[in-house]
Amino acid sequence: MEFSHVPVLLNECLEGLAIDPAGTYLDGTAGGGGHSSEIARRLTTGRLISLDQDPDAVAAATERLKGLPATVVRTNFRYARRALADLGVSAINGALLDLGVSSHQLDDGERGFSYRQDAPLDMRMSQSGPTAADLVNSESREELARILREYGEEPYAWAIAGRIVRQREQKPFATTLELADAIASALPPAVRRKDKNPSRRSFQAIRIAVNGEMDALSEGLDEIFDLLAPGGRFAVITFHSLEDRLVKNRFRQWATACTCPPEYPVCVCGGRAKAKLITRKPIEAAPDELESNRRSRSAKLRVIEKL
Repeated sequence: MEFSHVPVLLNECLEGLAIDPAGTYLDGTAGGGGHSSEIARRLTTGRLISLDQDPDAVAAATERLKGLPATVVRTNFRYARRALADLGVSAINGALLDLGVSSHQLDDGERGFSYRQDAPLDMRMSQSGPTAADLVNSESREELARILREYGEEPYAWAIAGRIVRQREQKPFATTLELADAIASALPPAVRRKDKNPSRRSFQAIRIAVNGEMDALSEGLDEIFDLLAPGGRFAVITFHSLEDRLVKNRFRQWATACTCPPEYPVCVCGGRAKAKLITRKPIEAAPDELESNRRSRSAKLRVIEKL
């Protein structure tokens, strides 16, 4: 299947990065190369390093970036420092992360991300390591409920986890629709009638757990921020509240000078801000983009500049 990639909030990202044609830039989530190609086209003597853990994305981005000052590396952005060191790069002038699952991963039923298509229960972005089937067939009810509640904000997490455990005792889960049906059957009838996609939150939670997405994001934010040269900008696109909350809080932490307790009348810590916020509030897609690209509906862009 061809790797389709319509970059979300493209112009807003390019403006937020304030690209220096001679600078060195990092795209930590290359995908099909949509954002990467537009960044690279704005470089003259500069260079772009694009990372992705998905081999399909690496192949697509490599093809799309041919002839441009760009290098594509297969790795998770949480290992950005190591990847750049291998290329002799110690500092960058800007970085972009476009988080979450890609349109290609959702549309390719065989990848097992979608609750709308029957396929092997996989969900691995890197196409290596334990699958979603391994997770749902082995974890305890308590751990499954924690995953669904913490990563999917699923109010019926305990009931769904119980249904999964009971059903797998009869037959282990092997396909996406088997899991989707089990999730839906654990919900009250009124919820099933109201929600057209009753498995959405649970599938998101399981995908996040399978890929270690929140840990990767937390580590990757710190790793990439440390690589920024003074004046370098960091743009991050999120697609759900967990991601956005983590990014917002980390950005605010870096942009805060004083870390004294709020009850202190004056600052005694002598702290200095590490960055300044370029976006006080997240940027969301304009109406024309919302109409042309459904994936942009939940996208939020935040940008920070290192001091």
